[in-house]
Amino acid sequence: MAEETFSDLGRVEAIAKLYEGTPYRPFESSWFETSGKAYVTQQSRTFIEGIDFDLIYFPLKHLGYKCVTAVTGELYAELSHPRTLDIRLGISSKLDFKHIKEVWEGIVTAAKEHGYSKVSLDLVPSPNGLAVSVAANGETSLLTAKRRPAAKSMDLICVSDNLGAAFMGFQVLEREKRAFEKSGDAKAQPKLEDYRHLVGAYLKPKINPQTVSQMEETEIIPSYGYLVTRGIADAVKRLVRDSGLGAKIYVDKLPFAGKTFELGKEMNIDPISAALNGGEDYRLLFTIPIGKHEKFRHDFQTYDVIGHLAKPEVGAAVVTPDGVELPIKAQGWKNE
Repeated sequence: MAEETFSDLGRVEAIAKLYEGTPYRPFESSWFETSGKAYVTQQSRTFIEGIDFDLIYFPLKHLGYKCVTAVTGELYAELSHPRTLDIRLGISSKLDFKHIKEVWEGIVTAAKEHGYSKVSLDLVPSPNGLAVSVAANGETSLLTAKRRPAAKSMDLICVSDNLGAAFMGFQVLEREKRAFEKSGDAKAQPKLEDYRHLVGAYLKPKINPQTVSQMEETEIIPSYGYLVTRGIADAVKRLVRDSGLGAKIYVDKLPFAGKTFELGKEMNIDPISAALNGGEDYRLLFTIPIGKHEKFRHDFQTYDVIGHLAKPEVGAAVVTPDGVELPIKAQGWKNE
């Protein structure tokens, strides 16, 4: 049976076919009605080939999954429950229906995982490579919003998982890409086995879908929340700006994935710099009242306490293992 192409199907039929076998309906409005006890939140982002991802090594299904995860994480940082998604795919001439079907499969997998009730899709031509635009709509309980405490000095700064792994995984992929291009061998295979976990952290980051529900059930409501996308330093700088307080992050409290330091030595990359100023980790950062410390550690065992809020004059500081305080300089991550 011949593969279906966009020229055979056309835009409308292609969209309808993509929805086959999914729990979602095509051409359905993403509008939803709130209960009156909640308000709507929105997050959006556009991912562009050559800037945000490289199709030489990025599996299309993982790409779709990651794009949804990125905006969903921003909803969770606001303590918002995911409700609907609006997806727009800009398709270049080098891609056909089978390729977009892979992207769509990743999108649907993530949408189901995070409990979205509706997913709308549009397909448009793109002259400059693949583009994935994702807009997520969520719902935040008014009661939860009212329960958010005021941030105070000594409140705990917590992150949901290890840091710097995605940046290190990205470096492995770039190294193998250079080796492939230099070899000139179209059958050459990348050497990823030793660092598969780090590569996976970049290609397919995971966020716990129960994050907001668990916080509401345990009544541990953070004062601030952020999705860590450009390194922990950037997130802490935003926290200091928004809260009007200072913050201290302790180097010896930063969590790292296995083999991070081994790879850092191999590639001459400082894992601590990767954690502070790397990117694409998609970890959640929350500030928790210090009085909730014991309960938080019991109920949220995957989180690490990496520091605390401080007096405003402290600014954003990182504390070395020997107690030296250094100002945090958030550089962000350039995908070069």
